[in-house]
Amino acid sequence: MRPRLAIVGRPNVGKSTLFNRLTGRRLALVDNRPGVTRDYREGAMQIGDLDMTLLDTAGLDNAAQVGLELSILQITRQAVAQADICLFLVDARAGILATDEDVANYLRQQDKPVLLVANKCEGNLGNSLVHEAYTLGFGEPLKISAEHGDGIGELITVVARIAVRDTIDDVSAVPDAQPPLRIAVVGRPNSGKSSLINRILGTDRLLTGPMPGVTRDAVSIFAQWEDTHIRIHDTAGMRKKSRVTDKIEKLSVADGLRAVRFAEIIIMVLDSEVPFESQDVRIADLAEREGRAVVFAANKWDLVRGRRHHLETVRELLERRLPHLRGAELVPVSAKTGFGIKRLHAAVESTHMKWNLRVSTGKLNRWLEDIKAAHPPPAPGGRRLRLRYISQIKARPPTFVIMCSRPRELPAEYRRYIKNGLRGSFGLDGVPIRIMLRSQAEDNPFV
Repeated sequence: MRPRLAIVGRPNVGKSTLFNRLTGRRLALVDNRPGVTRDYREGAMQIGDLDMTLLDTAGLDNAAQVGLELSILQITRQAVAQADICLFLVDARAGILATDEDVANYLRQQDKPVLLVANKCEGNLGNSLVHEAYTLGFGEPLKISAEHGDGIGELITVVARIAVRDTIDDVSAVPDAQPPLRIAVVGRPNSGKSSLINRILGTDRLLTGPMPGVTRDAVSIFAQWEDTHIRIHDTAGMRKKSRVTDKIEKLSVADGLRAVRFAEIIIMVLDSEVPFESQDVRIADLAEREGRAVVFAANKWDLVRGRRHHLETVRELLERRLPHLRGAELVPVSAKTGFGIKRLHAAVESTHMKWNLRVSTGKLNRWLEDIKAAHPPPAPGGRRLRLRYISQIKARPPTFVIMCSRPRELPAEYRRYIKNGLRGSFGLDGVPIRIMLRSQAEDNPFV
């Protein structure tokens, strides 16, 4: 296992900014308002030959007693419990507050190395208050500016020294022979995405609640699901663009869209009681345009009455509203009870196999002759179009090139006929297919 380094502190001291600085990527959402981070996020950090996992946590407020604030506190404590080293971040400009002292008391009880870091020390700002940090009992603070990069080199050196000194087991993690299957879980707000991931993981790893908009960051988690090694992304609920006005929500949606582009499989979570609303269709369309394979999870199935008839209705809606994803896997699930989770795993596995499918050129060209015989290409202007040759140039998603005469004149209806034929003949139902038409004349300047 890689050593795990958690950035801990009260709200709004710059933890997410430091996380982005140390990972070298803008992974965490950053804003001047406190409380932007809710779930803890993991990122990779490398110091020379030492690979580490960095944890960005929500502001630690031990005064939280009920509701969402208490849930956030519990999630943050999970991160601290998993960490091998804690970076205790304080705000040098504001000085030491009572909340900082509460955090210090909590960290002293954890029995793990704690490195005190005073942030926002760019130039001479905040230097007059740094001495207050000595009262926390963790020695001399390291002075940095996460925003401007001041002092980061020294911080990295000290972290590496602590990691080696404390002899964390198996520091040089052996890379996996098989890369994890990348999955993004998407859907409208309050459809149960985080609850579904918690059920898949078998633990309350992600923050959940009855109100919409609890999730903000697109949190990435490595896990084992049945016999599959996965990297699963939880994303914020995506509302209609015109309704998104808050800056944090805009950043959250942008974060979710990046997760969609990064993923291989998209689990589209539907509310079983109101499936395939216009926003569900937009999100599924986005995933298909990005070339990602989509599996639909009809959540909250435990609340449905007349399940057999309702399932038929939902399948009908899928066929009608998303004809280009006809045949996609639709699995009734309940994040609350665990119903359908094994079937969802099987659907993800089978869809991933289709998405990676490669068909030999010989099979494709025999198939092309058969469909031409069954339904010959049209003859615009009295000259019949000729489809000469087909080959698959890539998978993920399956992409085919057809050499033909006058490709621009091939009607959209015949292209759909070809695409549907590929789906039916080679088991590519529900998987995005790309077809490129090329003329031999395009490659021969003398024709």
